[in-house]
Amino acid sequence: MTELLIDRKDYLSSGIHIGMKSKNKDMRRFIYKVREDGLAILNLKVIDDRIRIAGEMLARANTILVVGRKSNTFDALKKFAETVDNAHAIVGRFMPGTLTNPNYEEYIEPDVVVLSDPQADYQALKEAVESRIPVIALCDTFNETKNIDLVIPCNNKGKRSLGLIFWLLAKIINEKRGKEFKAKLEEFGTD
Repeated sequence: MTELLIDRKDYLSSGIHIGMKSKNKDMRRFIYKVREDGLAILNLKVIDDRIRIAGEMLARANTILVVGRKSNTFDALKKFAETVDNAHAIVGRFMPGTLTNPNYEEYIEPDVVVLSDPQADYQALKEAVESRIPVIALCDTFNETKNIDLVIPCNNKGKRSLGLIFWLLAKIINEKRGKEFKAKLEEFGTD
């Protein structure tokens, strides 16, 4: 059995494993248990495994695009793009044509797209699918997983949870690429 990427208590203190009361059939396989109040608890080992797989996949990509429409993702995505070579972040509104219109000024052709919430980032998902770009998405218990190549089950609403995930991904990518990684977790908006 492989060791977790970070200490279990650090995962738990970020709330990465806390799902929602609403559960989608696509996400049921990632749920460890449901509390008495109806809140779903995600399987921490699966979350850890999926972050590890995503990090290794992203390390092989030349160009990475991370997308987050909601303000709780902004710090983590910007810091991720700053600390990973050839990573780009789109925070806020995703402009139509970014992945599909070569005449658009901000057009980009990434090797992989990472979505912080496939429901909120639906335009980016739609264009990635249309352009045949692999998609990694952070999904909570209510998210649908259609057209997503790799699901990272997690609390995709908590700022600390999102910061931890993007910090871990940046750390794995840099280590796999043989680059030094000195960024502190707090720099990813987890404070």
